Amino acid sequence: MTTPPLDSLAGALSATFGDRLRHNEPLSEHTMLRLGGPADLWVAVQSTTELVQAVTLARQHETPVFILGSGANLLIGDAGLRGLVIENRTGRVEFPVQTDRPRDETVFVVVESGVVLPRLAHRCAKRGLSGLEWVVGVPGTVGGAVVNNAGAFGSNMARNLVRAELLSPANEQVWRPVNWFAYDYRTSRLKRQTPEAQWIVLQAELQLTVAPVAEIETRMNEINERRKASQPPGATIGSMFKNPPGDYAGRLIEVTGLKGYRHGQAQISPIHANFFENLGGATAVDMLALIDTAREAVEHKFGIKLELEIEVIG
Repeated sequence: MTTPPLDSLAGALSATFGDRLRHNEPLSEHTMLRLGGPADLWVAVQSTTELVQAVTLARQHETPVFILGSGANLLIGDAGLRGLVIENRTGRVEFPVQTDRPRDETVFVVVESGVVLPRLAHRCAKRGLSGLEWVVGVPGTVGGAVVNNAGAFGSNMARNLVRAELLSPANEQVWRPVNWFAYDYRTSRLKRQTPEAQWIVLQAELQLTVAPVAEIETRMNEINERRKASQPPGATIGSMFKNPPGDYAGRLIEVTGLKGYRHGQAQISPIHANFFENLGGATAVDMLALIDTAREAVEHKFGIKLELEIEVIG
């Protein structure tokens, strides 16, 4: 049941987005872990213009807003989220017109923040644009990658990003260069921001290089095979913990004997101990208990405090 301020926002959103606006939408249907209680209000946006409209309306009504991408790297509580959840389905990609470029030439591509990373990697590969092979198995969006400095197989978003367009806390659309984001391992200044001063990623300009299509596709196939061999399928969340300096979170958890350990219907994967699974019917409470168990076991055995790579909200 919504409160009067939410009712006012709901009316404004309904006038703009019609039946795309939903009340008490179960977020378990929108996350990789299949966990998460209801959102007071939920709407999907299809363009940067719509994303700006939805965020601006929420701010005008002094309502908390959360931007949801593909639902990866995210654990939402069983009570859900208050305010407005905006599911970012923006999908425009601006490729350069010229196609007959020499090998290794630098090319710039502008991508809306809701573009799904593996799809982007394949679209770039078909055009002979190299540099995003590492995202072929990363189940996130461009916006999430910009915020979290997503990375895999020796690369990360900081290496590809030239600049990004943001919606400022004052509702201004501004471009910021890569050094503004103060990137570090799986974090950025956007990861550390507060809800009261929230910057929203609208689109990103990425730097790629020209290469033969066959070479790019071969690299992506190799990465996919490595992922399949080492990472579990199903309802997982990606890497649960950041790797501590000089070691691997998965190795530390495995040595404690917790590989395959279960709490309710949540399980530490028997394939890779830094991947946690929803076996079906798990709750966020189950998953949080599993996180605490792994953290405590690693700290007790090694004196190392594991830091979450995922975001826990709600």
